[in-house]
Amino acid sequence: MATKKKAAKAGVGALAAGRAARTNKYVQRLTQDAELRENLRTGFDSARKAYQRIDGKGPGKAFDDKKVQKELKEAVTSMKSAADSLRGTNKRKRRPGRLLLVGFVGAGLALALSEGLRKKALDALFGAEEEFEYTSTTTPSAPAPTPAATNT
Repeated sequence: MATKKKAAKAGVGALAAGRAARTNKYVQRLTQDAELRENLRTGFDSARKAYQRIDGKGPGKAFDDKKVQKELKEAVTSMKSAADSLRGTNKRKRRPGRLLLVGFVGAGLALALSEGLRKKALDALFGAEEEFEYTSTTTPSAPAPTPAATNT
């Protein structure tokens, strides 16, 4: 009878663990995201290969090996992208609107502060200004006579 109780307790514990695993968001993401699993697999494989190359070498010689450096770099980048994916952060997502806003503000400040740039922009938009001199086609009239001072 003691073994039946132990088996029942073990069964209850396994059911509870299964329920906990089903509701855990990290376990769900791991089971659903193929890219996450591939990143983890690549990271572990690269780390294992680097460890195998290091094994037996001294610490000074191990990190001078270019293949070890390459494997470690690949392991780190794979694990980092897996961790970002697991956390839900994605650094590939960029906002072009923010970059455009900074560009427009910079261009506005440059136009406002630089007279030469402002002239070039206006010339490009509206064409170069034509400078001309005004010449009158009429002859100037004789100056009006000034009234003579009268003595009273």
